[in-house]
Amino acid sequence: MASTKRIVVIGSVNMDLVCRTARIPNPGETVLGDQLVTIPGGKGANQAVAAAKLAGPEMSVDLIARVGDDDFGQRLFNGLTQHGVGVSRVTITEGVSSGCAMILIDGKGENSIVVAPGANGKLVPADIDAAEDLIRGASAVLMQQEVPLATIAHAIALCQRLGVFTILDPAPSPAKGLPRALYGVDILTPNQSEAERLLGFDPDLQSGTRKSIDPKQIATRLLARGCGAAVIKQGARGAMLVGRDGVIRTVRGFKVKIIDTTAAGDAFTAALAVAHTEGLSLPDAVRFANAAGALACQSFGAQPALPAREAARTLAKM
Repeated sequence: MASTKRIVVIGSVNMDLVCRTARIPNPGETVLGDQLVTIPGGKGANQAVAAAKLAGPEMSVDLIARVGDDDFGQRLFNGLTQHGVGVSRVTITEGVSSGCAMILIDGKGENSIVVAPGANGKLVPADIDAAEDLIRGASAVLMQQEVPLATIAHAIALCQRLGVFTILDPAPSPAKGLPRALYGVDILTPNQSEAERLLGFDPDLQSGTRKSIDPKQIATRLLARGCGAAVIKQGARGAMLVGRDGVIRTVRGFKVKIIDTTAAGDAFTAALAVAHTEGLSLPDAVRFANAAGALACQSFGAQPALPAREAARTLAKM
């Protein structure tokens, strides 16, 4: 029997409070929305669940995270186990609420999100050290930035020491840019606006004096800061990848009817980790990731929308 390969995810666990509305309100404005629903989310948990659903039979997925000692925390913990995610390093933190994300979704399926970290802010370097044996046996470690950046930097340094492959989804992008230590990963996976912010550009400025930045230039500049490869997520257009070998390639996306884009980026990054662990080339891995991200847009919510392995393989024609 083939040995089991492992993906370890380090990141946040949130309860998403989701409301659909015709449009996102302007500052100071009140708009009516549809029924409020609570859905398990958080970028770390989303990517762990996505990886578990996309993984082959000889692959396991574990999460290193914290939840609060409240009702949301118990629901979130139980939901992870139901999806087959290993939770031996998910700590229930006393006296702290679980992380929450308040999500508005407009009539076009675009979203606006505010996150209250809660227990996610209590994930510390000591939690990473306690999971060293788990990380040592990983084929890939997947991280995001809804937990303290010092903890992520510590995890990256540990993975470098252990020779473990790393992927960082730099979201949400820090206002002051990404610390140099966080560029030391094998693959960096921002979307276009996140990448621009990392390089000091403000994508929200739409003045006629600033031309749009060439994604090839963005990816190349990110590469120069230390990552092994940069994969720029571009939504329906697909993704652009730039590797240390100098190859720049655009991998086309898939046209689907968009219901809700929540967790599409998480599905993409998780699929990239699964494909790498299965030995696919980076272009093929990005194609599989594009398929997973597209499928996640066809349903409402975060984790309920994450696609199954066969659906993603069928769309990607793999």
